[in-house]
Amino acid sequence: MTGHLASLLQSLAATLDDVIPILVILVGFQVLVLRRPIANLRQVAYGFLLVLLGLAFFLEGLERALFPLGRLMAEQLTDPAFLGLERADTATLSDWRSYGWVYLFAFATGFATTIAEPSLIAVAIKANQVSGGTIGIWGLRLAVAVGVAIGITLGSMRIITGTPLHYCIIGGYVLVLIQTGFAPRAIIPLAYDSGGVTTSTVTVPLVAALGLGLSSHIPGRSPLLDGFGLIAFASLFPMMTVMAYAQLSEWHAGRRQGR
Repeated sequence: MTGHLASLLQSLAATLDDVIPILVILVGFQVLVLRRPIANLRQVAYGFLLVLLGLAFFLEGLERALFPLGRLMAEQLTDPAFLGLERADTATLSDWRSYGWVYLFAFATGFATTIAEPSLIAVAIKANQVSGGTIGIWGLRLAVAVGVAIGITLGSMRIITGTPLHYCIIGGYVLVLIQTGFAPRAIIPLAYDSGGVTTSTVTVPLVAALGLGLSSHIPGRSPLLDGFGLIAFASLFPMMTVMAYAQLSEWHAGRRQGR
């Protein structure tokens, strides 16, 4: 119990070090530049305290639950006995076709965590309000979730095959630029923002743990060089799926009007 409390206090101290500069900037501008008192000071102080405690508990939870869980799942899914491989040599374990369960787990994890992402929910609600209901809340959330799921699945395949990350990312952004030229103009800013809201509190910990776990148990892979990069895939592919969702909606609307 003492060890858990000491670890939590360390997380709280680290969070305080990170948040204090932000607080100093906000208060400094409010008092020294705008020269106005802070409205509802007690509520602001109470909210700041909740932020500190929430972040500290969140970081502690990552270290004690999500990161170990991601590493454990990656270890179990890449176990030769689970994969049914008779020969656990390097060539067999590096064959991307042997990891169907890994791809399924990556797809399901990416989809589920994105659906539960608070930042995406907020963006979808605002987009629905601003567009007057034209952009559906669930339509946008599903489009982004499918994009993240596809991205994490392909990113996991990249780790297993050892394909250089920069080739995949450059190729992906070339496709995004081409697709941007054909997508409805109104959806492009939202599509680009959708790539950013996926890299938030729920998605990042599990995805990072999955990447590090895979790279640690695939022969010839380095956790430092190959374990990271899944977040880049999770940010890239939602742009494509959101623009594709808008293009399909526009095409479907055009067909209905033509009848």
